[in-house]
Amino acid sequence: MTEFPASHTDLLEGQVATLATIGSDGLPQLTEVWFLHADGELKLSLNDSRLKTKNLLARPECALFLLDLGNPYRYLAVRGHALVEPDDDYAFADRVGAKYGADLRNMDKQGGHRVAVTIQPANVYPVDMSG
Repeated sequence: MTEFPASHTDLLEGQVATLATIGSDGLPQLTEVWFLHADGELKLSLNDSRLKTKNLLARPECALFLLDLGNPYRYLAVRGHALVEPDDDYAFADRVGAKYGADLRNMDKQGGHRVAVTIQPANVYPVDMSG
């Protein structure tokens, strides 16, 4: 479990985050994702057919950027490694879906599978430049 700074815990309940992965060409790939702060961890529910998931399976190094949408000078940047685990029964996907009022099954292409991704932080950077 990671201790996140008290000054930025509100961002852990935000609506979207930006996930940065490393593509096969070595360049960064950014994607807006839904997320949960659950049991002290930042977790994502992804489909294994998506590029971001393929990138994480090949190179687990990643970053998750949580911007304060009301004050863009304030954010939380989490850099680390992704732990990717199967979520074939949609147990975790259902928890994410409950937060967003959506059934993630409806977003998956036939033949795709859900995975639960836990961001294992190496560094947590709380920033507030609003002065």
